[in-house]
Amino acid sequence: MNNNETFQQVSFVEIDPELAGQRIDNFLKTHLKGVPKSMIYRILRKGEVRVNKKRIKPEYKLQAHDVIRVPPIRVSDAPEPVNVKLDKVAVMQDYIIYEDDRIMVINKPSGLAVHGGSGLSFGLIEGLRALRPDAKFMELVHRIDRDTSGILLVAKRRSALRHLHEQLRDKKMQKRYHALVWGQWPENRFKVKAPLLKNVLKSGERIVNVNPEGKPSETRYRVLQAFAQTTLVEASPITGRTHQIRVHCLHAGFPIGGDPKYNDIDGNAQLATQGLKRLFLHAHSLSFIHPKTLEQVTFKAPYDEQLTNIIAKLST
Repeated sequence: MNNNETFQQVSFVEIDPELAGQRIDNFLKTHLKGVPKSMIYRILRKGEVRVNKKRIKPEYKLQAHDVIRVPPIRVSDAPEPVNVKLDKVAVMQDYIIYEDDRIMVINKPSGLAVHGGSGLSFGLIEGLRALRPDAKFMELVHRIDRDTSGILLVAKRRSALRHLHEQLRDKKMQKRYHALVWGQWPENRFKVKAPLLKNVLKSGERIVNVNPEGKPSETRYRVLQAFAQTTLVEASPITGRTHQIRVHCLHAGFPIGGDPKYNDIDGNAQLATQGLKRLFLHAHSLSFIHPKTLEQVTFKAPYDEQLTNIIAKLST
């Protein structure tokens, strides 16, 4: 046996009611940290994992008080990549706007991916799990782009995640973003409706275009503040497509300042000289029904220093 592996004995796990509804394969990925996905699906396929003494398929959804037999398996003792980034984990405490036993509300900085993947071993959710090692459950309710800052909602119980996902599906969750766009956004232009088609390049980069064959998409807008060459607008996405606000702003003729992907004018360099080194798109507020109290709540995320300073300079 390799020195960096240990041999786990057969174990039996009773499912907490909070985990009811989770797929068995997803449960095992969390329960057997460090075990490759291929091995998890192999032990499921071979029937080595049993639920209530019966063979099950990977898509089986767990029920409260199910008893899972987990077979002996070699688990790497090597620490996960997130564990060596203790400084990045510690600073995440400062990102938390609100937390209780059901939810966590985060003010995500620009440049931080919400999860690892695509060459990234470390993301926001991995860091939060390391920050709260005793938390049995922690999942993103929704996502925002890596370059976008602002409000992000995390569920700390599966029941809370289901409740919040229902609100997303029923369009009962209101997201409001602030964007600094080039040009004078008309006061009477309140929405952009344009179908969006996502393409993934060979490099893995995602590019979204307005295309008649794309998915129906709508964003509502209102002007917050007008400047000499730019406008600060509030954008409320009715649909939740990838890069929706960025592409809709460009389609309307008002690309977002600091956007390296969907900005076809030379103004980014001008804003950079004034201190803007990032995309000016910020998830400013989020309104939803709290899964425990069932009351309507609204959370707001303040701008970071860069966004605050650029608005101050434009206002003078």
